[in-house]
Amino acid sequence: MKSMPLFTVLTPTYNHENYLEDCILSVIGQTFQDWEMIILDDGSTDKTPEIAEYWAKKDSRITFIRQPNQGVFRLAETYNKGLKIAQGRYISILEGDDLWETIKLQRQKEVLENNPDVVVAWGRAIKIQAETRRNLGTIPGKDVSKPSTWTNKPAGTILDAFYIENMIPAVTVTMRKSALNETGGFIQPINFPTTDLPTLMELALKGEFFFDEKVLASWRVYGEQTTKLYPVKMLNQRWQYCRDHFTRLNPVIKERLTVDEKVINQHFKNRMMVAYALSGRYKLIRKEFNSARQDYIRAIFYPSFSNPVWRLRAITGLFFSFFHKDVEGLSRAMGKVSYKS
Repeated sequence: MKSMPLFTVLTPTYNHENYLEDCILSVIGQTFQDWEMIILDDGSTDKTPEIAEYWAKKDSRITFIRQPNQGVFRLAETYNKGLKIAQGRYISILEGDDLWETIKLQRQKEVLENNPDVVVAWGRAIKIQAETRRNLGTIPGKDVSKPSTWTNKPAGTILDAFYIENMIPAVTVTMRKSALNETGGFIQPINFPTTDLPTLMELALKGEFFFDEKVLASWRVYGEQTTKLYPVKMLNQRWQYCRDHFTRLNPVIKERLTVDEKVINQHFKNRMMVAYALSGRYKLIRKEFNSARQDYIRAIFYPSFSNPVWRLRAITGLFFSFFHKDVEGLSRAMGKVSYKS
């Protein structure tokens, strides 16, 4: 009789033909080999299904499931489909365009097996530009020291960070399945295009978190990612979700936090101007010049007095939009990160 694997790797994928094989090989190459991988294809129109099917036939630990396209706003349904058949004690996330370091599962196995109160293990990830493979730095940055709240002891204290920014790269996350099942599985509010933050916020009420200082994975970024297509919508939805989550929070947990609803609202109000400026920049790259211009104008006149550099960037972007140009060449010339390959 086949024994249950210790880890289940959930890999949602959509049109990742250029990346999926590397993703799979990064799992096969793990120093710890007691795993299963469930690849969930969301109706890809390229060669992604053929690649997944080839490796599923080649390695019995890999399961391939194909479904009609559901899209990012129904991502939790896809994840929960995989969770329902997952046999592992621990659930790891690895989307089809990302990669793991070979020691990832081994390090997290040691943490989770030796610390039964830990419900989430995570670590640093390298952010790389998909087309050029340029290293864009680590998340969290190597200059970021670990705050005491990141251990989530007592339960809920990590929400101090989550209500402001999600510092956890999903590609590094492994969750204890028993705790994940207690929350009802992966969580995704209506019109919220990701599952990681809402799910982690619920797990924060279940037990401790463990942050590994090592780089455990690589996260690819490129122009058509959700974060670049919907920066304003994502920030608005996150603002609403964080505000609602805080309102519902047990008063005992609230007493453990330093943030309150006023702090949350002020943070997101300040970030909204940046989101409009970023949205304009991404739209310039996609040659959506009229729409980019509208976003830049919103950024310039947004009622926030923080982030003056981003307001200047919005003014620059607005100028470029009239000439149907993007600002990536200027960014490169100034030694800044370009969002275009």
